[in-house]
Amino acid sequence: MKDFDQYRAHPKKFSLDDFDPRDKSERRGSKEENAADLVKLAMEINALQDILHAEGKRKVLLVLQGIDASGKDGTVRHVFSECDPLGIRLASFKAPSSEELAHDYLWRVHQQVPKAGELVIFNRSHYEDVLIVKVHDWIDDKECERRYQQINDFERMLTETGTTIIKCFLHISKSEQKKRMQERLDDPTKSWKFNPSDLDERALWPKYMQAYENAIKATSTDYAPWFVVPADSKTNRNLLISRLLLATLKEMKLKFPATPEEYKSIVIKD
Repeated sequence: MKDFDQYRAHPKKFSLDDFDPRDKSERRGSKEENAADLVKLAMEINALQDILHAEGKRKVLLVLQGIDASGKDGTVRHVFSECDPLGIRLASFKAPSSEELAHDYLWRVHQQVPKAGELVIFNRSHYEDVLIVKVHDWIDDKECERRYQQINDFERMLTETGTTIIKCFLHISKSEQKKRMQERLDDPTKSWKFNPSDLDERALWPKYMQAYENAIKATSTDYAPWFVVPADSKTNRNLLISRLLLATLKEMKLKFPATPEEYKSIVIKD
């Protein structure tokens, strides 16, 4: 998709420093015009998702990954604001349970991948197992490299069995994260989202940025590319992901199933 090449992570020359989280180039009008564009995009996504569900053959996986307060929840609310939930499902990944820890790290993820006709959104994902665990040195470099390869193999298997994968890194600046965290604390309707441990993770910002850069560089492939989404502007973030998802669905050339020949002679009686 040429229109989105400026956001695509190309492994041979990838650096997060080349992407400005403050970029607002997807905003192309007034606040009201951008809001109207978002609604229009959401309606088009809904129409194509309906065909995906009716077709019942192919699958779409949208991965949303980003540091705390990068806007994963907000992205889901806005991009899918007009969607019928029939063929859409959200899967969130938090700290693994004891049952999940008793299996390999991809076990819980594989259970949540889309089935035929389904569009699934991952709010965080299997990439947690090469991010937080590496930042805290719970795995070493050798194990991390091994996991990159395992993830590439896993995603290749998914694509070879009919899943289209879009991976979005919601790229925010440290100053924007500070602003959003403070807003959470100051708003009684949002303070429940705050956890004091978030500040401990924030203190590790340079290590997280390096971990993200390494993971994206190692796992952005032709069959499952990463896109770096400038996300300091929530509107820019929502517009870009909406346009990217819509373009992907259009490229799939989805079609409603043909009406069975025997249906054509059926007349519903009183």
